[in-house]
Amino acid sequence: MTGTAADLEARAPGPVEGPPDLRLVVPALATWGAAAICLTADVPVVVAMCAGGVVAAGGLALAVRVLAVRARARRVPAGRPRAAAVAAAVAAALLCASAGAAVGGLAGAQTRRGPLPQLARQYARVTVEATVTGDPRVTRPRARGAVQAAPAVVLEAEATRVVTAQGAATAVRTPVLLMARQSWLGLLPSTRVRAEGRLAPPSRQGDRIAAVLRVRGDGPPQVLVGPSAAQRFAGRLRAGLRTASDGLAPDARALLPGLVVGDTSRVPAELDEAFRATDLTHLLAVSGGNLAVLLVLLTGPPHLAARAERRGLAGRLGLPLRLTAVLGGGLVLGFVLVCRPGPSVLRAAACGLITLLALATGRRRSLLPALAAAVVLLVLYDPWLARDYGFLLSVLATGALLTLAPRWSGALRRRGVPPRIAEALAAAGAAQAVCAPVLAVLASRVSLVAVPCNLLAEPAVAPATVLGFAALATAPLAMPVAEQLARLAGWPVLWTAAVARTGAGLPGAGVPWPGGPAGALALAAVTAAAVLLAPRLLRRPWACAACALLLLLAVLRPAPLERAVTGWPPPGWRLVACDVGQGDALALAAGPHTAVVVDAGPEPGAVDRCLRELDVDTVPLLLLTHFFFPRFRSVS
Repeated sequence: MTGTAADLEARAPGPVEGPPDLRLVVPALATWGAAAICLTADVPVVVAMCAGGVVAAGGLALAVRVLAVRARARRVPAGRPRAAAVAAAVAAALLCASAGAAVGGLAGAQTRRGPLPQLARQYARVTVEATVTGDPRVTRPRARGAVQAAPAVVLEAEATRVVTAQGAATAVRTPVLLMARQSWLGLLPSTRVRAEGRLAPPSRQGDRIAAVLRVRGDGPPQVLVGPSAAQRFAGRLRAGLRTASDGLAPDARALLPGLVVGDTSRVPAELDEAFRATDLTHLLAVSGGNLAVLLVLLTGPPHLAARAERRGLAGRLGLPLRLTAVLGGGLVLGFVLVCRPGPSVLRAAACGLITLLALATGRRRSLLPALAAAVVLLVLYDPWLARDYGFLLSVLATGALLTLAPRWSGALRRRGVPPRIAEALAAAGAAQAVCAPVLAVLASRVSLVAVPCNLLAEPAVAPATVLGFAALATAPLAMPVAEQLARLAGWPVLWTAAVARTGAGLPGAGVPWPGGPAGALALAAVTAAAVLLAPRLLRRPWACAACALLLLLAVLRPAPLERAVTGWPPPGWRLVACDVGQGDALALAAGPHTAVVVDAGPEPGAVDRCLRELDVDTVPLLLLTHFFFPRFRSVS
């Protein structure tokens, strides 16, 4: 489930208005689809789509105009506003598709022009001057045979000058990915650097990256121009939050910067995997939920923000509505600056502007057109978002919270469910229902604990966000105060970590599911069938209880029941070869719930899972036969 800044508005109590306004949805989808297609299309295809859209829209507008003139000449009442509205919507969709095709074609051409793509295909050694455009991040080390690769730092940049080994220098403007060592981890966006290394083509075709530069040497980066003043200020704020959280428990120390500003550099691999298994990763990628908490702190609940009884700091101080909206806009800009203007932050900012629009209009129904308009603007600003899975998840979740969640919440309330619980269940269920097919494509699995884990973790998000941002703002002025605020924020953060670890540790937390488009369509069909059958089940308490019991058994998977159904693990087992991917792992029975383990594979999760299935909780001896020392977490 992906959090959005519109979720509080979508779950706000109040009467549900009429049918949603869908007029801008079709133009938004047309822009999105055309940009996604033209990012990798040939020039003739892009030109044909742009020209065809403009010509078709102009022809449609002309036809509507001619029909209207003829109707007036014959003194026939126009009387067909619906037909005119449909024609206008189709014309707008065609024009938006043309605009999306144009920006998509230009963005795709930028990654293919210049000498860098050709040099990357030749694996040439070059010297590149580039401006850092993204956050440096550490990659997970991979095992190669008996050797574990050293962790690398990767960062996105825009190459501005390239010098080949023969001395030919060319000015370029091409997006590249730099792979360097740990000394590059402190670079800030807008920093200009010079790097020497070997080029390679990107691993995926059709990506925004034109080439990958593996930087030579382990030394610090050669900085040509330092970061901008705004980026330095934002960097000091983020560094202050990390310093303030240094004294917390390990999980809180790792997660607090991630929950507040999306800094996941401290999150260990096994905790990150637990968040993935429970579909809580949206908490670590800065989402609209973080911004929603800050905006609600300023404006109060969105459904009351434009009324006399509005709450929040603005209401307490008696600030006018327009001034409140301006302050909210400044808060959004500050949020983008501190959390970096990456795709996920831009999505969060767009959702925050949607909430501010709701503040100005006071109508929930206006949020869906605003969401569609935000999609159009963001795709035209950055066409690569049209192929970004995170952007897709954010839009799907927001749309579900604006359309499905209010209706589901009303249905639950009519059946006696308390309003708060009904709103939380409807929001979590709606977001998970529309996002699950996309998540299945990415992970080839379906989480059975995502909805309950999101419901349990949600109460901790608001206090952790507010206290975390308070610590971030206080750190440059009074570090002892910031440390106390971070200590208070650590409690809800630890609760979130406990929910993720507990949910991921359940035997049936996730079930394998086919990946790819076929798997997504199959899961979408299953979800749609479940949604259609849900009203009938809700009228039958015994059927609801039976479904809940089956789900509970599937998640807990008691050992006797699993052994009876699958025959695994066999009774009296003596030796088991565990499937740990690359590498080996053997478990030799050494008594009740005890086994000697020989090797463990490159990652701890696979061997841990195997030992838990064997009901092993004590490992008295671990034998390693390779010069490879994996990160092994004992189950004793």
